[in-house]
Amino acid sequence: MEMDGNRSAGRTGRGRLRLAVTVVLASTLLLTAACSGGDKPSWQGGGETESTTQSQAPAPALSTVAVTSPAADAKSVEIWSEVKYDSDDPANTDVVVTNAKGTEVKGTVDKDKNVWVPSDSLAWNTKYTVTATTPAADGKNNTTTSSFTTMKEPSKVVRVTSFMGDGQTVGVGMPLIMKFGRSIPEKYRAEVERRMTVTAKPAQEGTWRWISATEVHYRPKTYWKAGTEIFYAVKLKGVEIGDGWYGRSNLTVDLKVGRELIMTVSNKTKKMTVKENGKVIKTIPVSLGKPSTPSSSGTMVVMEKKAHTIFDTTDEDPVNGYKTPIDWAQRITYSGQFIHAAPWSEGKQGRTNVSHGCVNVSEKLGEWLFNKTLMGDVITVTGTEEKLKNGNGWTDWNMSWEEYKKGSYLN
Repeated sequence: MEMDGNRSAGRTGRGRLRLAVTVVLASTLLLTAACSGGDKPSWQGGGETESTTQSQAPAPALSTVAVTSPAADAKSVEIWSEVKYDSDDPANTDVVVTNAKGTEVKGTVDKDKNVWVPSDSLAWNTKYTVTATTPAADGKNNTTTSSFTTMKEPSKVVRVTSFMGDGQTVGVGMPLIMKFGRSIPEKYRAEVERRMTVTAKPAQEGTWRWISATEVHYRPKTYWKAGTEIFYAVKLKGVEIGDGWYGRSNLTVDLKVGRELIMTVSNKTKKMTVKENGKVIKTIPVSLGKPSTPSSSGTMVVMEKKAHTIFDTTDEDPVNGYKTPIDWAQRITYSGQFIHAAPWSEGKQGRTNVSHGCVNVSEKLGEWLFNKTLMGDVITVTGTEEKLKNGNGWTDWNMSWEEYKKGSYLN
């Protein structure tokens, strides 16, 4: 019995031991599960902490901007140079150019082309700083700077002049006229035209036409509207115009178109009809050029006015030339055709032609007409033996619009 009791006690002890181990293992598993934060052990997909279950957001990319032209620290940069840049956010990129004193230079930014264009020529031999700024995702700005220095003033410069001046009032046929101190090579003429802008109020379609290598004119498609305000700007200072030559200066002109006054002369009737703003205000008897010295048929404009002058043709024709005092003279061609008073032909005016090519009118009506006209007023002569040659005066209106446009290097 004692032996059985010992065996029973041994079995009981071993049973307790197994129970204790089981309890410990269970506790360990519960502890592991509790620490893992899930029902699965880490090797079955459990055990992920909050920091590992949430995806990390990528760091925001910074917008970048860089000045590409002129190159950093460039020298001898032309004074009409544009500033070009690259940007990841061009719509929100700002570009500012300042001079050596820190003063901002006027210009415009084309955010589609990533370019800054100066409103006027820069100064000669001057350092400029470009500051380009674009916003960054963190709320701060990303800024870059670059500097360049413009060229020295060249020794070979071309003078540019305008026939008109500020404040003048002109006729509806007045062409805008620009002249250059030397010939402009053809390959530079388009750039020269781009630098000459015309603004009219009210707006009217128009174009430049090269009359020669040293002269260019501008006219609208039809006569200027009465009362038009015209502003034109020529920005050629520092612009290369051929063979190392540069434009000397810029210029601007403000002028106004007066009332519309049109003179029409018929060789058939020997009369001039004068219309103001579309209404006939006077009919004037005239005498035109005789068959040996005919007046030109075509459309001209008043180019010059002299109340009193002397016609002297003796240099051209020492034998048959003459010197004659003339009143109320209005030049309409380079070759010497005028509207003027001719008291010696008053008996012929309205009946027959006796002049040397001019439009003769009476002393009284010559004075009246002289006081009515403006430089740029239009006169059209019809029915004579000779056609007006283009270039013999301001013959801008003696050709169709389609023909006139062909003289532009931008059309």
